[in-house]
Amino acid sequence: MEAIPRTVEEVFSDFKGRRSGLIKALTTDVEKFYQQCDPDKENLCLYGLPNETWEVNLPVEEVPPELPEPALGINFARDGMQEKDWLSLVAVHSDSWLLAVAFYFGARFGFGKNERKRLFQMINELPTIFEVVSGNAKQPKDQSATHNNSGKSKSSGKMQSRQPESQTKAVKVSAPPKEDYESGEDEEEDDEQGATCGACGESYGTDEFWICCDICEKWFHGKCVKITPAKAEHIKQYKCPSCSGKRARV
Repeated sequence: MEAIPRTVEEVFSDFKGRRSGLIKALTTDVEKFYQQCDPDKENLCLYGLPNETWEVNLPVEEVPPELPEPALGINFARDGMQEKDWLSLVAVHSDSWLLAVAFYFGARFGFGKNERKRLFQMINELPTIFEVVSGNAKQPKDQSATHNNSGKSKSSGKMQSRQPESQTKAVKVSAPPKEDYESGEDEEEDDEQGATCGACGESYGTDEFWICCDICEKWFHGKCVKITPAKAEHIKQYKCPSCSGKRARV
């Protein structure tokens, strides 16, 4: 069993090892990583390990887990978005997870204000995984105030599309993804109210997320066709399982 980090330097070393593993998954090992994220499998997570390796795996069953867990279900979004966007999305979640793990150790071992500040400053000197994956990482010589500003603006730019997942759900449960419909939104919302799900046959519920097929114009419960509100955000044209030649897994 690996030693648990206890000092700022040890936590930072753990952070760097995990970060290197995650960057490998999202850059040099991207084909292997992509293949392992099969959307037909259960909720998968991307783990960075302290020895600079990575793995795609199911979350631990232990509750609460020994360490914070990475974002769940990254594989479900894989085929619903452009590969570059999907990798950037995983990168943003990976950055968040790395900070969560580092400050989990900090809290567990009683880091004071100065230790936390020093740890964050050490972490902040490195480009984020998102910056590396999206090609926006600054060279080390530029990593002063300009790096901080660019890092924040770049990351927050990507996060805005993700950020309000809870808000997205609230908006989208009663309306189809807006980008799918340039005109006639009012009529289609009216259609939706009297619609029944093309998969299970049940009628529309105001507290449920629905999506309409752009080909046959049938409505489906998101859960019946395995489309989440977040995933729908990135689908320009939705084809239901019948229209895309695949059977819905209910």
